[in-house]
Parts: sequence; structure tokens; C-alpha cells
Amino acid sequence: MVRPRTPAFDKTKIVAENRRARYDYAIEDVYEAGIALTGTEVKSLRFGEGSIAESYAEVKEGEVWLVNANIPEFSHGNRFNHEPKRPRKLLLTAREIDKLFGAVARQGLPLVPLSVYFHRRGRAQVELAIARGRKAHDKREYEQEKDWKREQGRLIREHG
Repeated sequence: MVRPRTPAFDKTKIVAENRRARYDYAIEDVYEAGIALTGTEVKSLRFGEGSIAESYAEVKEGEVWLVNANIPEFSHGNRFNHEPKRPRKLLLTAREIDKLFGAVARQGLPLVPLSVYFHRRGRAQVELAIARGRKAHDKREYEQEKDWKREQGRLIREHG
């Protein structure tokens, strides 16, 4: 019997996406995590500013932290503006944190953020993945497979 696919996360507004991660890493598990933000950080994200291109997540003392994510200061912020590259706490259940800690500690796999978005209730979320690094030959195979799938789709559209 075929396992049912997990439903995709309900993304209404994608703010930042790490496209390079899907090329550099083979994605194994994907989690949706809330993110603890201050008011000016939320305002900056709502304006579509933010980058997670060089960021990663780490498990410290039973908590998961998003490190090196850049959310620029809010333009109309005052003295309560935030630091752009501060570590931000990710909100996950204890069971999910234990799974992530096991993957990082035992297998040495990185935690890579794939995207930052707002879901239908207006909360900022991070799509976090347990990934396995690809070697150069794996990347070439991945590109060839992707090109072949694109070609297949084109042929099916043309010849019905």
C-alpha cells in the first residue's frame, strides 16, 4: 500500500527562499517551525525584506536557533529597532527537537532553512530541512535528472 504524502505547508507569502540549498543538499526531512521575532523584524519581513542564503540552524541546550539569517532594520523603526543578524529562536515541539538533535549529533547532518514565509494565519514560519551534502558528481546527476524531467514534460505537452 502506498504511503499518503504529507500535505505541503500552507504558504501564502514567501519572503525569503534558499534556492541554493536544494542544489547543494539532498533534502531528507522537512519541518515547519515558528520563529520568535520582535515587532520591527515582523514589519521588515512583511515588506519582503530578508535573506536566509547563508544561514543555518543549530540545536543548543534543547532549543533550535536560526543563525546568520539577515532581516534588515525596519526603515521607520526608532530606538527599538533590532539587530539584523541576531540568532533567532525556532519554535518546535519537544519531539521534533529531539529528532533534529539526533540527526545532528549522531549522523552529523546539517539543518538548512529552505524558506521563510507567512502562513494563512499571518504567522512567520521557517521551512527547516535535515539535509545531506551532495558531492560534485551527485550535483551533475541531479542536474541531468532535472533536465530530463523538464524535457519529458515538454515532449508530453507537444505530443499529448
